[in-house]
Amino acid sequence: MQRIVIVGGGYAGFYAAWNLEKKLRPDEAEITVIDPRPYMTYQPFLPEVMAGSVEARHAAVSLRRHLRRSKVIAGQVTRVEHPRRTLRFRPADGDDVELGYDVIVITAGAVTRKFPVPGIAEQAIGMKHVEEAVAIRDRLLTAFDRASALPPGPERQRLLTVTFVGGGFSGVEGFGELLSLATSLLPAYPELSKADLGFHLVEAAGRILPEVTDGPGRWVVRALEERGAHVHLNTQLVSAVDGHVVLSTGQEFDSELIVWAAGNAANPVVAQHTDLPVDERGFIRVRADLRIGTADAAVPDAWAAGDDASVPDLALGSPGARTVPNAQHAVRQGRHLAANITAVLRGGTPKDYVHQSLGVVATLGLGQGVFQYRRLVVTGFPAWVMHRGYHVLAVPTWERKIRVLAVWLAAAVFGRDIVSLASVQHPREAFVRGGVPR
Repeated sequence: MQRIVIVGGGYAGFYAAWNLEKKLRPDEAEITVIDPRPYMTYQPFLPEVMAGSVEARHAAVSLRRHLRRSKVIAGQVTRVEHPRRTLRFRPADGDDVELGYDVIVITAGAVTRKFPVPGIAEQAIGMKHVEEAVAIRDRLLTAFDRASALPPGPERQRLLTVTFVGGGFSGVEGFGELLSLATSLLPAYPELSKADLGFHLVEAAGRILPEVTDGPGRWVVRALEERGAHVHLNTQLVSAVDGHVVLSTGQEFDSELIVWAAGNAANPVVAQHTDLPVDERGFIRVRADLRIGTADAAVPDAWAAGDDASVPDLALGSPGARTVPNAQHAVRQGRHLAANITAVLRGGTPKDYVHQSLGVVATLGLGQGVFQYRRLVVTGFPAWVMHRGYHVLAVPTWERKIRVLAVWLAAAVFGRDIVSLASVQHPREAFVRGGVPR
């Protein structure tokens, strides 16, 4: 009986455990998954959660419900000592616990990359988790309610100004979906107009969406600007103290909502709390067969995949190329991990991971999208339909697919739900105040 411990229950970890359960007999292995959250977040749905097109719980897949044979531990791994085949994790309550294993799988994922910009730590919100997407949506809806009660002026302008930092896929999709939501709210707020909205996308590079070629990238910028957005290229955020945004171009404005989507950084668990080999960026060094190590030597009984792993991209055929941290690779690497671990446990040989891209597709708001596969580029409504079709097929389990489709159908008939539940972030406030005004 092999003790397999999977550190991280995101894409790669969930799919690795899910497929190990299918491939290994109950008497072959004991599988344990450790993650602070008891669910896998389907991150491509987060922009639509922000826009109210997908219910928050439908973007999360319960680990306990779908991993029937795995033991799920809600905790944060604090140390890995592979020579001893032990790790330590910290549960939500109590002291650190030591756990032994025979095989370890590191799929802890990446964390949001942050820079020491004044005010960001106090003002900004990320968009890697369901809770963040819900908070962004509620803050925008609350801002509309507050702004509608004010006369035209600087305070109303501040409330209706949104700033996204980062022009990668997550930033652009979130920006486009939130802009779509804000525009759709205007008929319900006759006191407000499109001129009151201020949507700013800040990107340090000279283009957005590096995953697509220059032509589709320029089209996306034009499409956003035609909808009233301000796209700041070759621009850095200098300061955001008290919500006052200062850009490297010298432009300044007040923003009620600042969303930070400036890429990924190495998970501290991987970069600082393990004796497994990491590269100069803090990511786990991984061979093409997903075993941890170098091309010359593999670390026995240690595997890794997903956003925290530096996986060689054999499909590109260029030395030093690494797979990009996206859902396509994480899902397929998780499945490949399960197949390779099963093969090794049964005396076989692991196979190299080679994945040809299926293309990239992004939503830019209701009815707007962009898709590219090699030289084929599709924009507008057809690309948006392709985005929804792909992701409803890709989200794991039929239960989640049906729930998402039901919400989309209801929204098509009745429109978006525009109720803000920001008060859930402070659920005891009404009880404590007892109706007394603040």
